[in-house]
Amino acid sequence: MNDKALYTLEYDKIILRLTEKAATSLGKEEAAKLRPSSDASEVQRRLAATDEAVRSAALKGSPPFGGVTDVRPALGRAKLGGVLGPSELMDIAGLIMGSRRIRKYIQAVADEADIPILADLVEPLIDAKAIEDDIRRCVDEQGDVMDSASPELASVRRDIRVNEGRAREKLDSLIRSTSIQKMLQDVLITIRNDRYVIPVKAEYRSHFGGIVHDQSGSGATLFIEPEAALQVNNKLRELKLKEQKEIEKILRRLSELVGTKAELLSSDAESLGYIDFIFAKAGLADSMFGTLPAVNDEGKLRLKRARHPLIPSKQVVPIDIDMGDDYSAIIVTGPNTGGKTVSLKTVGLLSLMAMSGLFIPADDGSRICVFDGVYADIGDEQSIEQSLSTFSSHMTNLIAMLGEVTPRSLVLLDELGAGTDPAEGSALAIAILEHLHRIGCRLLATTHYSELKAYAYNRDGIINASMEFDVATLRPTYRLLVGVPGRSNAFAIASRLGLPKEIIEHARGEVSEEELKVDTMIASLEQDRRRAESERQVAERLRKEVETLRQQIEDERFKFQEQKAKLLADAREEARQAVVKAKREAEEIIADLRRMALEEGASVKEHKLIEAKRRLDDSVPDPVQQPRKSQGGKAVKIAAGDEVKVHSLGGQKGHVVELVGDAEALVQLGILKMKVALADLEPAANKSAAGSAPKKHVPIATVKRSREENTSSELDLRGTTLDEAILETDRFLDEAFLANIGNVYIIHGKGTGALRAGIQEFLRRHKHVKSYRLGNYGEGGAGVTVAELK
Repeated sequence: MNDKALYTLEYDKIILRLTEKAATSLGKEEAAKLRPSSDASEVQRRLAATDEAVRSAALKGSPPFGGVTDVRPALGRAKLGGVLGPSELMDIAGLIMGSRRIRKYIQAVADEADIPILADLVEPLIDAKAIEDDIRRCVDEQGDVMDSASPELASVRRDIRVNEGRAREKLDSLIRSTSIQKMLQDVLITIRNDRYVIPVKAEYRSHFGGIVHDQSGSGATLFIEPEAALQVNNKLRELKLKEQKEIEKILRRLSELVGTKAELLSSDAESLGYIDFIFAKAGLADSMFGTLPAVNDEGKLRLKRARHPLIPSKQVVPIDIDMGDDYSAIIVTGPNTGGKTVSLKTVGLLSLMAMSGLFIPADDGSRICVFDGVYADIGDEQSIEQSLSTFSSHMTNLIAMLGEVTPRSLVLLDELGAGTDPAEGSALAIAILEHLHRIGCRLLATTHYSELKAYAYNRDGIINASMEFDVATLRPTYRLLVGVPGRSNAFAIASRLGLPKEIIEHARGEVSEEELKVDTMIASLEQDRRRAESERQVAERLRKEVETLRQQIEDERFKFQEQKAKLLADAREEARQAVVKAKREAEEIIADLRRMALEEGASVKEHKLIEAKRRLDDSVPDPVQQPRKSQGGKAVKIAAGDEVKVHSLGGQKGHVVELVGDAEALVQLGILKMKVALADLEPAANKSAAGSAPKKHVPIATVKRSREENTSSELDLRGTTLDEAILETDRFLDEAFLANIGNVYIIHGKGTGALRAGIQEFLRRHKHVKSYRLGNYGEGGAGVTVAELK
């Protein structure tokens, strides 16, 4: 990839942002090495890895990289037999722990999503928890070797503490003497060279034996180890040397243990760094609202509402680019500061980002072509040291890239032909464009020359574009208009700024009639484009609304079909069981008749028994019956309180709670209530025939709530799913309500809390529940919910 183009398009700033997203030094190192790839399959793999990281972070949050550091130098020394320090060993323990956490994180995501690339990366990570545990048993978080590292070290340190106490006692008894205190600079005990000393005034040196270990900066204070403390300090010195030797022995053992796995652990460190780098790409995508682009190597480029990633999101103006199908080159014209250069950089930088496996700040549906090279000549690069003018600098860059451009290249040219005579510059620009167009590369060029508008208009595969300018506000809108050539706004701007009308009219007279016609045509095209864009936006909004409504209707239809299928399946199963039961009872009856005939000698004929069984079979109703009408085809009148049969449920009996509209009724079937069409109902008993004496009105019986002895006040839901638990809870609450129980105890266990949350949400909406709370101490705590019934 062309390094000059990477610098010109500010690719290095994107890499800097990427490294900031990495959580470890290993990940930052990987991010800093990232470069675009010209291999389409490699680009696909890079983008797929980034997509997996984006989906993983959305499911489980950021991965736990805490404790992972670059321990490869320490591992290299351990492999060669070197002794590692305590802090280095703790870093290795942190790497092992981080490796285990990342493996667990990726496995948790893999249970819910398809992430083959990340799963393959964690597969080789070794399980070295035994080494980690051994290190943490010997070294604490501050990097000190602990007493528990070995019995010998614990014993030596006990002796050290005992002798330190003795040394302090001896010196303490010495400095408490009033005759000695006047010779001391301070009445305290201190340490110099790992030996206990006292601060003595220099003039009293001759009054003390022992050894001088240090003196103050002024020389007024000497730090003396008295003869009384020599023996105990010597003993302490011996114990300190013994302690150091034991620590070295422990560190050597741990280093040798690490050395046996040094190569594997070094490979783990590199894998974790690469995984961190992939999640850094996901973090960058999130910060710039990036999306996954489609990738091709056919020269097709489409950017939908693409934003330059280095411009603040509140200031950037999106652009739309589509090339590779009808045209392969775009010539952008327009005034300075209109956004032409930013548009070029946006196309180039987003192409480089996608080829690096990064999401791009553009809307869904964008696609990127994998180029074998991206070449850019942007900006004024005149060099005083090399005596190159602006034109010479541009020509030098162009000559260099013309020798490398292929049909699979992307070329970005800013202010083509600028810096020289307009006539010669425009002719040279046309010649360069023609040469690049013949090569077949993808080309975006900006220019001020009006001659290039006509060239792009008359040439197949090349299209004009311009940067929109708002004459009303005299400001550019920074929107790229593909298909509309730029036009001069000098007269409009001068008029709005107050230039006298006669001067403007005189200027118009100096412009050729053909140029005025072209300018008028461009203005008309721009007006038509704005109108078409407005109408397109309205049509797009309406299309989205229709699509949303269509999807909602489709979802509701699908749910209705599912509910219908479930109800029919339940009804068929219930009817089938009823039929099976009826047949079984009929066969038992016939068997009894046969036995009676044999025992009593009755003359019951076999063919009569078979005939009776056939009649029983014929009398069994169809498992799923259609709603029926009464005799004469007239609909039966149903009222609230009537006992009815539901034909679609195999004749299941229930009673009407209330009528719902003119066509449905709410029917109580056991503990269930459901809406049933009136045509599907039939009174359970025939009403009195016409003309017969009317029956006395029998009042509907009322049910009085009373406590039943066999009704429990507890329900154990442990081990059930939420759906099963809700069904059991509903049945249990109905029974408890009818049994006049005041408080019930629902046992759901603690667990993850999902079952508890689901049950409490159900209780909140239940008609029989007045209030609920978690169990108190002695009632089961958070594992039990206590509900008070109305």
